[in-house]
Amino acid sequence: MNLASLDMNLLVALDALLREASVSRAADRIGLSQPATSHALRRLRELMGDPLLVRAGMRMELTPRAEAMREPLAAALSQVRALFAEEAFDPATSRRGFKAMIPDVCTSVLLPGIVRRLETEAPHVRLTLAPFRSPGMVTAEFARALDLIVAYQAHDFPGFHRQRLYQDSDVLAVRNGRPGAHRLSKLEGFLAARHVAVVSRGESIDPIDAWLDELNLKRDVVLTAPTYLQALEAAARTDLVAFVPSRLLAAVGRDLGLRRIEPPLDTGHDEQDLLHPTRLHADPASIWLRGVVLDVARGQA
Repeated sequence: MNLASLDMNLLVALDALLREASVSRAADRIGLSQPATSHALRRLRELMGDPLLVRAGMRMELTPRAEAMREPLAAALSQVRALFAEEAFDPATSRRGFKAMIPDVCTSVLLPGIVRRLETEAPHVRLTLAPFRSPGMVTAEFARALDLIVAYQAHDFPGFHRQRLYQDSDVLAVRNGRPGAHRLSKLEGFLAARHVAVVSRGESIDPIDAWLDELNLKRDVVLTAPTYLQALEAAARTDLVAFVPSRLLAAVGRDLGLRRIEPPLDTGHDEQDLLHPTRLHADPASIWLRGVVLDVARGQA
């Protein structure tokens, strides 16, 4: 194909057609009339020697070639837009919206400080938190909508640049006044206790139990919760024991009436990473937002 015959407007139209698989919806997406979008589709078909969209009953479907082009084209256009993006970013006047995905184990640690920084430095900026998804549940379309991710499975998110956010360790959380709490720091007392496990959406086992399995040890799990905050709520109102990151317990433990106990086993370190789309690596607004999160994590906010 002769690239000289392909202009940017055609690529924008192609991106909309591949995203929507509909001429009318593509036209609405890019603000063109339906006849103009149909004309663009005809030109694209001629240039590429492929129908791109074919009718299947009452709807249109992408051809195999069109399907293969969908994600690479979206990524390429994002990079082109970044080249011409306005270099300056003034948080004090910006009305930009950001979308982040942060696991519950980090929200109580990070969110209060982030909100304080936004209120002080960027009163018109808006931050939306997306429900956390495990790497296997993050689609390419969902990933494109994100400006930032905090996660410990950082290597499992393709297309994102990562940097270390903070390192943590796990501790036991029990309610104040729980009988026999001092025995939990011994292996016999720990294994004899009744525990609440945390199995997030998309996961099959609490990482603590996977680690204990490697040591041929098994704790008595009587309750499984999808989030660490729910596990802490359960521990605060029962005699169950929650095995949680120490930063989270430090952030919410006092309000919940929980105390910290050192576990009888060294589980090593939990490492949370800060991720951003590679296409936004040089974007001034993204750089500012990452700086805010890093400052908060390092206690500099």
